[in-house]
Amino acid sequence: MRSEDIAKLAGVSRSTVSRVINNYSNVPEKTREKVMKIVEEYHYEPNTSARILAGKSTNTIGLFVISTTEKHNPNRIYQNNYFAPFVDALVDTANAMGYYVLIHTIYSEDDFIKVKQAFQQKRIDGGIIVGTENNMAMARVIADLEVPFVLIDYDIAELLENRLDRNNLAVINSKDYEGAAKAVEHLISLGHRDIAFISGRQNTYSGKQRYQAYMTTMQDHGLKVIEKHVLSGDFLRAKAEQEVKKMLLCDAATWPSAIFSANDEMALGAMDACKGLGVLIPEQLSLIGFDDIPVAAQLNPNLSSVSLPIYEMSQKAALILVEMCEKGSASFSTISFPTQLMIRETTRELNASL
Repeated sequence: MRSEDIAKLAGVSRSTVSRVINNYSNVPEKTREKVMKIVEEYHYEPNTSARILAGKSTNTIGLFVISTTEKHNPNRIYQNNYFAPFVDALVDTANAMGYYVLIHTIYSEDDFIKVKQAFQQKRIDGGIIVGTENNMAMARVIADLEVPFVLIDYDIAELLENRLDRNNLAVINSKDYEGAAKAVEHLISLGHRDIAFISGRQNTYSGKQRYQAYMTTMQDHGLKVIEKHVLSGDFLRAKAEQEVKKMLLCDAATWPSAIFSANDEMALGAMDACKGLGVLIPEQLSLIGFDDIPVAAQLNPNLSSVSLPIYEMSQKAALILVEMCEKGSASFSTISFPTQLMIRETTRELNASL
């Protein structure tokens, strides 16, 4: 059904139908009710292409999930314990506000063109970037487009240094340093002194913050950081498993007594390595992760972790973006969400009786 048909059935002009559908205020309430009754009865949907040509909103936002490290695995974001809940919560929130979400996955540098094209082709009104790599060059391209955008897990100081604190940008982070410090402090309080660390990628804000918190907290307590116990996991389960297995294949006398992992995916890899070698958690090795993914509390033993408010972060991203799309933004804005330490079964006091 076309808008002309709606106009005939309602006994009004086509322009009146257009004003009602686009929610203009200069329409008498009785006329609005008459038109909307026909629209609902015949399930009329406005032509999106026509709206775009007329310069109207598409009521669609873009979600760009970046994961260039695992480009060989195109299903990674849907299987990932961090990305999947984030995407679900974002879509639910946006849909509740009458917005669709167009999801793009960025698996290579060449794929970044998708972000620019989505705006140039007027397929979306605003966008959100979340992922496991930061790209300041891409952030500059986004800022220069002068369209509403929310960046997740970006270094605010770096954005300011590059003069990217534009009115069309907002940044949402979590207090990763604070959360990581709490995790290390907890292990120290249990008597652990030789604490290994599985690091994430250092080209991410969260990766750098969690690494710096581990190093500083160990130093503040006068504890030596053993170089061979700082493992590079790149936020990937399989790589973390390999690194931990390599460490545990050395003389048991050189093992750390605990491991802090910069995310839960890598903590799962550490658990895989321990299981394969018959190393008991937490009897022989305490373990704590970061993110508190849904499966953490379901494992055996349950994984201790630092909890991120993933639902609240994704919900806030959607709310901020929609507000920017509809009202514009007066200034560059940032928000940082607190973390919470979740103590479960994979950490224990050193030398405690079983």
